[in-house]
Amino acid sequence: MSSTFQAPLQVPLSQSGNLRRQIKFNGVKRRPMVAAASVNVEVNDAARGSAGGLGRNNKEVMEAEKKLLVGTYNRAPVVLASGKGCKLYDAEGREYLDLSSGIAVNALGHGDADWIKAVVDQANVLTHVSNMYYSIPQIELAKRLVACSFADRVFFSNTGTEANEAAIKFARKFQRHSNPDSKEPATEFVSFTNSFHGRTMGALALTSKEHYRSPFEPVMPGVNFVEYGNIEATRKLIQPGKTAAVFVEPIQGEGGIYSATKEFLQFLRDACDDAGALLVFDEVQCGLGRTGYLWAHEHYGIFPDIMTLAKPLAGGLPIGAALVTEKVASAINYGDHGSTFAGSPLVCNAAIAVLDKISNPAFLASVSKKGHYFKETLKQKLARNPHVKDVRGLGLIIGIEFDVSATPVVDACRDSGLLVLTAGKGNVVRLVPPLIISEQELDQAVEILCKTLPVLDSNSN
Repeated sequence: MSSTFQAPLQVPLSQSGNLRRQIKFNGVKRRPMVAAASVNVEVNDAARGSAGGLGRNNKEVMEAEKKLLVGTYNRAPVVLASGKGCKLYDAEGREYLDLSSGIAVNALGHGDADWIKAVVDQANVLTHVSNMYYSIPQIELAKRLVACSFADRVFFSNTGTEANEAAIKFARKFQRHSNPDSKEPATEFVSFTNSFHGRTMGALALTSKEHYRSPFEPVMPGVNFVEYGNIEATRKLIQPGKTAAVFVEPIQGEGGIYSATKEFLQFLRDACDDAGALLVFDEVQCGLGRTGYLWAHEHYGIFPDIMTLAKPLAGGLPIGAALVTEKVASAINYGDHGSTFAGSPLVCNAAIAVLDKISNPAFLASVSKKGHYFKETLKQKLARNPHVKDVRGLGLIIGIEFDVSATPVVDACRDSGLLVLTAGKGNVVRLVPPLIISEQELDQAVEILCKTLPVLDSNSN
């Protein structure tokens, strides 16, 4: 069966003939019936399907993707169709244990009942109004973020890279505000090797890997890179009147699961204070309970001027946030920054459900306990493998570094029903499971990992 809807068009009648173009739905071609300034489009019922009429066949979906989407992703050959808890299922019903969490996003796993209720309840009331108006969930979420952090105020965005873009703008505006008589206030930034801050042009400029930046140069100027953790080299770069802010990840995720030392972060805090620069902690991946602390920097007892967040905050819906002190917020005026979609009622209500669970001390304690168990089990089981150089991390962000490419292990794990990621120079397996994962599921993951390691021998010859 098919049905018809009428779409009024604001065009002169004389132009209506130009609207006679073919419209395709699911391979079924229909021609619009033009009458006066309206178009009657017949919509085939198959076009209404949630999968766009595609069959439940992995190969069919992957072939359609090649034809329809811009080729920016080198996807694994899996079509994920559903999930529950820490398990995912492909379009043909095969089960996977998920230790990727949508790149550290699905902290509560898949299909959390309280998260679903928060989304559905809010969707039935109000989804989006823009930031031209006030909305209650946005204020409630901001209230919670301020209450459980160093921050005094919050700026909402839609992604982690947008949160870092906001931090860039806030840092430069802060320097102008703090030095009104300076003809050339500080505009430069310090970032570190192995850093990843996003793919938009400002955040990209702060990202150290050249292959991310080089196709799009020139990127934002004024970024100075220095070795992560090298205090003496960094000391030379943080200068009064030049350095607007220092961007650092307390634990580098994409870069290879490298943790800063307390000494290094304390040095950055002191050096920024001395130079009048802002200290920005990017906790997009390592924040919000991932380490067993609500914020990764709490492990060190050192606090920033700005913290950027995103990935797990809304449990899979797009959100980012820049948390700032009053000192920073005082430099920002109406119109200095903004976003149409950021902080929508729907996304913020979902984030409230996530934050309320993750911030519970018992929940955080369980993450810490499971993270310790997982890392120690991995160290014990992998100790004799000659390809394993290191097992590192904190809480449930763990990296296994090999002396060869980790891709064969990732592929073999996937073939055995375990989803993991790479990091660093491609020689690190990154493990970022849902924070709700059980020790039994962690044992299952370790067992699969150990069984796949022989593939490294055949790939190292």
